Amino acid sequence: MGAFVSAASNISSNLNTSNMTVDVVIVGAGPAGIFTALSLLKDAPSTTIALVEKGLPIERRNCPKAKVGHCVGCEPCRITTGFSGAGAFSDGKLSLSHEVGGDLPELIGEDVAQAAIKRVDDAYLSFGADEHVEGIDNPGEVKDIRRRAIQAGLKLVDCPIRHLGTEKAQEIYGRIEDHLCDAGVKLLFETECTDVIIEGDAATDSAACKGVRVRTRAGEEFSIIAEKTVVATGRRGADWLERLCGEHDIEHAPGPVDIGVRIEMRNEIMERVNNVLYESKLIGYPNPFRNKVRTFCQNPGGFVSQENYDGGLAVVNGHSYKERKSENTNLAILCTHNFLEPFNQPIAYAKKIGELCNALGAGHILVQRFGDILDGKRTWQKELSRSNVRPTLPDAVAGDVTAALPYRTMTSIINFMLAVDEAIPGFASAETLLYAPELKFYSNRVKMDANFDTNIANLHCLGDSSGWTRGLMMASVMGCLMGERLASGA
Repeated sequence: MGAFVSAASNISSNLNTSNMTVDVVIVGAGPAGIFTALSLLKDAPSTTIALVEKGLPIERRNCPKAKVGHCVGCEPCRITTGFSGAGAFSDGKLSLSHEVGGDLPELIGEDVAQAAIKRVDDAYLSFGADEHVEGIDNPGEVKDIRRRAIQAGLKLVDCPIRHLGTEKAQEIYGRIEDHLCDAGVKLLFETECTDVIIEGDAATDSAACKGVRVRTRAGEEFSIIAEKTVVATGRRGADWLERLCGEHDIEHAPGPVDIGVRIEMRNEIMERVNNVLYESKLIGYPNPFRNKVRTFCQNPGGFVSQENYDGGLAVVNGHSYKERKSENTNLAILCTHNFLEPFNQPIAYAKKIGELCNALGAGHILVQRFGDILDGKRTWQKELSRSNVRPTLPDAVAGDVTAALPYRTMTSIINFMLAVDEAIPGFASAETLLYAPELKFYSNRVKMDANFDTNIANLHCLGDSSGWTRGLMMASVMGCLMGERLASGA
């Protein structure tokens, strides 16, 4: 992999003389930010771009846990921050349907979204993505799985998937990083955006964004002046963006927050679904509360993992590699919660639940067997060693997930699992493992038009932190469209 442009080398000539000035500044080097830059370079190659990233370049994003066997609390977490965001350490699934990945089609239209998915998919292929697409070879089998889901009161969303794989995703994003570097994009790593520069008054529709203020890891502060500012900080930056919206009167509304668990079971249970669909996206509204509950991020032969957010909050996730495989399949079960009034802090609510889970696990991820939940007892470490399902997150602590998750959330998850068991026998086995907390912070829904214009002129908010997308593909799509529109002057 070629050399990257470091924060120090990019800004050393500007620190003591003047602020940096570019055409476009992008905050966040996740999929949305990356594809904004890629599209700009394709359609307007003379555009000067600065890409600000709190974390490390991809070639330095090595999680120490692989060597030492436990989380060492890197700040910021190398799994969730750095070039490509959480995408570099996720299982790397590209969902090739507009029906999956958030509410962006509501904003821009389904046809526009699907056409953009094709362009983004082509871009990933050009950087080395696997040409094979999962979930399209057995329509008869898919029909039968859907029939069983309907009988259980569930909706199956079957979606073609291009699986990059965790290790291959890092290689692909490494090539993209090199491409941006070679094209002259100023990649400012280990540089944190502290604020946006707003002039005028949002109340009188005269406010305009003039760029951002940033701080390097060494503590040096400076401004980046830009004609256009794109904020794409991902789920990890959702809380930060929410505060920013409040401080600068950027129009937004609280959205839903997803709270749940990651479950793990033997591959044999999920074998048919894994082979036919690779990922089963099931949605239900179980009694008695009728909250939306869904499966998410299924990893056949995968590994349960831990991610750390600001403040040391440990949350669970899952990875799936192209070559390295386990005997288990893991996936998330998420219960959607909406808060409107008088309480409108869904991210804070979810974080409190996560903190309680961490406290009960002595700073680690909690794990419990489903049968123990139904029996009203905690799980003990020695019981895990006797089970057919061996945890792939070795430092998870056996305990009582139900002591941390709210009654409404836990009841909805239990009843959803029992329904899925009707469609996929063994899904709700006594030995199925539940890890907590799994939290998805999408809450801040920034108000924008179809061109991604906010009420602040020249300020655009993209990706999962904007509240409009959920996942790798749709965040990439939003960035692709943003770059195209900036290049055309729209």
